[in-house]
Amino acid sequence: MKRTTIELADGRELIYFDERDDAVRDQPDRRELPPPPPASQLRYDPLTDEWVAVAVHRQTRTFLPPADQCPLCPSRGDRLSEIPAPDYDVAVFENRFPALSQRVAEEPAEITPFTPVRPGLGRCEVVCFTDDHNASFAALPPGRVRTVLDALADRTTALSELPGVEQVFCFENRGVEIGVTLHHPHGQIYAYPFVTPRTRAMLGAARRYAERTGGNLYADVLAAERAAGTRVVASNEHWTAYVPAAARWPFEVHVAPHRPAPDIPALGDAERDAFGPLYLDVLRRFDGLFDAPMPYIAAWHQAPVRTDRELAHLHLQLFSIRRAKDKLKYLAGSESGMGVFINDIAPERAAELLRAAA
Repeated sequence: MKRTTIELADGRELIYFDERDDAVRDQPDRRELPPPPPASQLRYDPLTDEWVAVAVHRQTRTFLPPADQCPLCPSRGDRLSEIPAPDYDVAVFENRFPALSQRVAEEPAEITPFTPVRPGLGRCEVVCFTDDHNASFAALPPGRVRTVLDALADRTTALSELPGVEQVFCFENRGVEIGVTLHHPHGQIYAYPFVTPRTRAMLGAARRYAERTGGNLYADVLAAERAAGTRVVASNEHWTAYVPAAARWPFEVHVAPHRPAPDIPALGDAERDAFGPLYLDVLRRFDGLFDAPMPYIAAWHQAPVRTDRELAHLHLQLFSIRRAKDKLKYLAGSESGMGVFINDIAPERAAELLRAAA
């Protein structure tokens, strides 16, 4: 894989990850752009012990443009986009409308003694999986999935070294039902200046389990799921895809490596090669459930940068809000108000349906 870094017209970084060593990526960004916005504001909620980002500049971000105005397609002729090259394999660049960034203008003023405020220090990046606007992740060849995984490993390592970053989150949103604002196949990476609430909860459970048993909680849960087999959707030598026994979402699958690893950079070559074929199989099963593109979120759970890395177990959580061909799962009173999920589909039934959707 060839890695080439350039600077966009407003100073943001763009990195090409090419599968050909002879790829030339010297095309300049010919646009005239305003400077990137300053970092957002983080406000602490003392009632939940969580940080909330206030990023008002994101209100004006690009929203569902027509295909001929897609900012993630390659630049061709006078049609200029975020990608200056006329073609690419995988491209990663700093988000033009970031929730977090390293561009801190000034320290925010205190709101109340109970609500500390600080700059939204971190970084947000966009990961373009292909230059084909009409493709999807499920349509990528396994070799391209390997390139994407190598790019995520590269960026996880680089972002983990930025000042103040405590956790790196790689993810993909797919479908307008999920809330995507660009149709072009792409994912995102957030580098947070704190450990996220979900990860803190999971690590807390893992720590209590380790103190009680000496084991790794996720590794032991994975072993139990593999032994039971009831909720396993697919597997190979290095990975297993299964529906969690307490799945929150109508269709939810964890794709986990058999060997505990804290993050994507820790995966070996054989594990990285084996991921693509299995994951593509699961994605195609998702699309086959209702014979239509399935809206989903694919979320990589990685260890924090500096703390509790020995407790973590890398895995990809894939889930959809679609519960039937013509019905969506809404986060209503119990889920949104109290954080208590109510699932309409038994996890065992979901696994059965996914296995049948080959």
